[in-house]
Amino acid sequence: MNAKPINSILFVCLGNICRSPLAEGIFRAVLAERSQGRDILLDSAATGGWEVGSAPDPRSVAVALRHSLDISGQRARKITPPDFSRFDLIFGMDRSNVADLKALAPAAMRDRIHLFLEFAQGKIRDVPDPYYDGPEAFAEVYRMIREASEALAARLAARASVPDSGQASSTI
Repeated sequence: MNAKPINSILFVCLGNICRSPLAEGIFRAVLAERSQGRDILLDSAATGGWEVGSAPDPRSVAVALRHSLDISGQRARKITPPDFSRFDLIFGMDRSNVADLKALAPAAMRDRIHLFLEFAQGKIRDVPDPYYDGPEAFAEVYRMIREASEALAARLAARASVPDSGQASSTI
């Protein structure tokens, strides 16, 4: 069985205003820096609907701008049933997000859902929600997501460079 190419990735957090917009923006930048952008669809969403239509939290926008990323044009949205078939990988920022996503997903699509840091770096660790904290928490979340994004990009590049042998791949 051939490994299916990764053509789309969805980043998900609780409200889609702090962590997942940062993850979408950071990963897009990492792919561009590595010239790996090859038409990978990137998006972000929320498990909850409280912030639908809102711009990212100003503290997320600010920390992104400090690293020359502009995520201000993103708007929060809630995950929808079609997202589970539309995206090859769906990353929850924390274990609660992953549990919520798996509860919402059709059984056949649950294998697409992963804890972001675990999938990218092998660390069973949450990206903590910085919403109730100050700018230093947003800076730490940025750093965690950037490191995980670098690891994920390397993992996807290694997967893409494996010759198609007809064998199942355990790379991803």
